[in-house]
Amino acid sequence: MDDIALMSQAVCGPAPSPQDLLGAWNLDPVVTIALTSCAAAGFWTLRHASALRQRAFGTATLFSVIAFISPLCALTVALFAARSAHHLILLSVIAPALALALPLLRVPVAASFIALSAALWLWHLPALYSAIWDSVLWYWVMQVALLLPAWAFWSVILSGRRLLDVVWLIPLVGQMGFLGAILTFANRPFYLEHLALAERFGITALQDQQLAGLIMWVPGMLPIAALAATLAWGQLAATMRQA
Repeated sequence: MDDIALMSQAVCGPAPSPQDLLGAWNLDPVVTIALTSCAAAGFWTLRHASALRQRAFGTATLFSVIAFISPLCALTVALFAARSAHHLILLSVIAPALALALPLLRVPVAASFIALSAALWLWHLPALYSAIWDSVLWYWVMQVALLLPAWAFWSVILSGRRLLDVVWLIPLVGQMGFLGAILTFANRPFYLEHLALAERFGITALQDQQLAGLIMWVPGMLPIAALAATLAWGQLAATMRQA
């Protein structure tokens, strides 16, 4: 199991103990330089943009630091639940913030939804999860595979152009709930990489997996469902005013 822990530190560092967690910042120079460069390029591009777009990009930058530099990154090595939270930050915070700041509007919403759904399900496959765990390249491939289609998807949803686009949030919420149910009610752990590492935090790998499922249900599903209702009501009200 120590060999597994060593393989996982290539991006986020070694799995921390509870006592060391607050100091487990990821100061990998490649990650730091990449995020700094992207932040500088984005703020320069948006220097004349509206305050809303600038704040949205600031939010995306802040949560990128939380996801890849803060102790959350190291915690994803120990706990599968932390990795689920990490990916929720990508899908539900960073991607919509980027969509508001720098929207990608040329990708059809159906195509971006299919690509996002495929990435969401693929990274939960135990075999692929192991490949991502063992490879820096596959780790970043999966991050990009989640972020880019989510960015394109939210760009269409948040553009407010068509009421029907909001409907795509329903199957997104539905499959997140289904995945959450699979993780929560499974009778065995699927991700053996966390068997010993989760015990550092006083839980079993199965309990860690169940916590990941609950994270997908509550902080994952509910905000998106609330946003869908808000967007649908706003667009419906606008349509009625124009009628």
